Amino acid sequence: MKVGKKTQDRLASGLKKYQRIIRKLAERDISEADTVTVVKDIMCDVFGYDKYDELTSEQQIRGTFCDLAVQVDGKVHYLAEVKSAGTTLAENHLRQAVNYGAHAGIEWVILTNAIHWKVYRIKFGKPVDWEEVCSFNLGELSLRSKEDLEKLIILCRESIATDALEAFHKQAQILNRYVVAEIAQSDAVVGVIRREIRKLFDGTKITDEQLRVILTNGVIKRDALDGEEPKNARSMVKKATNALARKAAKKREAEAT
Repeated sequence: MKVGKKTQDRLASGLKKYQRIIRKLAERDISEADTVTVVKDIMCDVFGYDKYDELTSEQQIRGTFCDLAVQVDGKVHYLAEVKSAGTTLAENHLRQAVNYGAHAGIEWVILTNAIHWKVYRIKFGKPVDWEEVCSFNLGELSLRSKEDLEKLIILCRESIATDALEAFHKQAQILNRYVVAEIAQSDAVVGVIRREIRKLFDGTKITDEQLRVILTNGVIKRDALDGEEPKNARSMVKKATNALARKAAKKREAEAT
């Protein structure tokens, strides 16, 4: 999304202020309650939320608590699970916020210790699961980096109306090693590699199947080929390929009539 000057100025001043503050947090080993206070200040001064109207503490649903909820125009958009600044973040810290989100139908969870920030999307299924969408160290971000700026923007108050986090998530689902590994094995890509080899090394004979064996056994890492994420990537690529084929068929049909 396009970033206005007001937002840029707030990000610049907020980042400068809190990067100085959070460097001292872990050293002081402040409590979880004090870390929640710092996180609320960051949500306000960096991300642009109203501390009193849009950030609520200690929400409870069906006996499950969450540390913070980001509520805009009467709707909770994000939950935040906050650990003390000296705590190393782990996925087991998410369970309480995920249970809360699953009961309340809230899709996004932030896990943070004020220094490290991780954003997760809850997957509503049986059982309920979650996936990491992005993460960053607030103390290491630079507004000169487009990637860093994008990570900040998706959590900003201004992005609520544009569903920027959803768009970022969709992009991340496509631009990853599992999808690239799957596309690298496709007929189109394997064909390009075979033709390039034959052009560079005249007389060399190699089949598409031989190339696929080389790719899967020696070029592409095994964890990009086996498991749930590669399986999801195969499904995504197949779905996109079929959609493209249907579109081409409709175009040919229209041109023939």
